[in-house]
Amino acid sequence: MATLELRNVHKTYGAGLPDTLKDIQLAIKDGEFLILVGPSGCGKSTLMNCIAGLESISGGAILIDDEDVSGMSPKDRDIAMVFQSYALYPTMNVRDNIAFGLKIRKLPQAAIDEEVARVAKLLQIEHLLGRKPGQLSGGQQQRVAMGRALARRPKIYLFDEPLSNLDAKLRVEMRTEIKLMHQRLKTTTVYVTHDQIEAMTLGDKVAVMKDGIIQQFGTPQQIYNDPANLFVASFIGSPPMNFIPVRLSRQEGRVLALLDSGQARCELPLGVAADELEGREVILGVRPEQISLGTAQGNGLPGIRAEVQVTEPTGPDLLVFVTLNQTKVCCRLAPDVACQVGDSLNLQFDPARVLLFDAASGERLDLRADDNAVKDNVARFKGR
Repeated sequence: MATLELRNVHKTYGAGLPDTLKDIQLAIKDGEFLILVGPSGCGKSTLMNCIAGLESISGGAILIDDEDVSGMSPKDRDIAMVFQSYALYPTMNVRDNIAFGLKIRKLPQAAIDEEVARVAKLLQIEHLLGRKPGQLSGGQQQRVAMGRALARRPKIYLFDEPLSNLDAKLRVEMRTEIKLMHQRLKTTTVYVTHDQIEAMTLGDKVAVMKDGIIQQFGTPQQIYNDPANLFVASFIGSPPMNFIPVRLSRQEGRVLALLDSGQARCELPLGVAADELEGREVILGVRPEQISLGTAQGNGLPGIRAEVQVTEPTGPDLLVFVTLNQTKVCCRLAPDVACQVGDSLNLQFDPARVLLFDAASGERLDLRADDNAVKDNVARFKGR
């Protein structure tokens, strides 16, 4: 196991060309699971290859256990990598595929046999040791590829979109296997994916990338609840966060965001400290599950009536789509909510849960005066 730190790493493929990686700074502790997530072409696989030593960096430093390995060859970094394509040797059986790296290191045969048996038991592939890759399913091949990496007992494991070739059901199963494996072994791991669900469920830390830049680095909860900008907020979450253009106003000491459904209007009180935002157009962000259905008794939260335009039952949830401020908005409601297209629902917002983003830059506006700002505004809203 090892710590991993990237200091101001950048990568370019030639003079005059834009940087593929730009000032990458990351640090994970011994035994942590880091997810690199982002859309295709964002630079996450390039960064993985730089960590592995398969590509050289143009500047900065990569440190493993506080040792700069930037100039080392891949074989000297003590890293094992699991590729998207599995990269198994088709003429070798499973036993020999797992043992190959150990034989290259000239370990005694008894030690090799012991390690292969340990890995096969861990991954539950003991019954497959005599088969060749062509006789295995996609999930079984993935386990063998993981077994070959595990047998080396490296300082760091690297996974480059290892589940992207599997069907949806098998992907879920293998995701669980990888998480269980990490919980047992506690080995430092870097995992590349474009699937935000994998990012949220697997990682201790998540780095969201776009255009070669880390947009945000933190725990899955931090990334989900406190996104740094519109891109992170839209990329993480399924369904994604709703973005509603609003104009802010101030009335009787309350800062308000106006919502209009076409049927009704709602003045949503916000805990905003900056007076200069009055009259400014911003983007209000709210997760689908943070829009609730108003009750007959009422709970004092601001609400608005809106017409149901589309419903999507998913099993555990009911996704209901309405229009607010001429923008499609998704609401995640309980599956037993009885509503049809054309019905009107009373939807409520918790002002403490909504976020504001700058309409021009997309950056998150950190405008909370203090922990009581929202409560004060809501109290004034209830008492007006």
